[in-house]
Amino acid sequence: MAYYPPVSPYSAGLAGKCPRCGQGELFVRYLKIASSCGACQLDFEKAESGDGPAVFVIFIVGFLAVALAIVARYVWYAPIWAAFLISAVGAVVMIFALLQPLKGVMIALQYRHNAEEGRLEK
Repeated sequence: MAYYPPVSPYSAGLAGKCPRCGQGELFVRYLKIASSCGACQLDFEKAESGDGPAVFVIFIVGFLAVALAIVARYVWYAPIWAAFLISAVGAVVMIFALLQPLKGVMIALQYRHNAEEGRLEK
């Protein structure tokens, strides 16, 4: 069995790299997980982040989008339609910027802590 030095789940996840070796790509497309690591052959088939990253993105982007609309309206004195437009465009940009890195961090944290699917045992 090969030895892999510890990799920070945060740096590996944010970079979209393998949580075991930190070298191979975690994603093949924007949110599509690779079947395995190209460097260490770690199987990613069981890696599933669920809705966790989307929930975090909703809370983060929702707060920032409202703050951006308030700043646009009351600091920059933009018309209401412009404040909404600035806020909407900012929200879309932030969503695309945050979703993949947060999904990578969630998967890397699951790997680090040996997370498994819940089971009921009698």
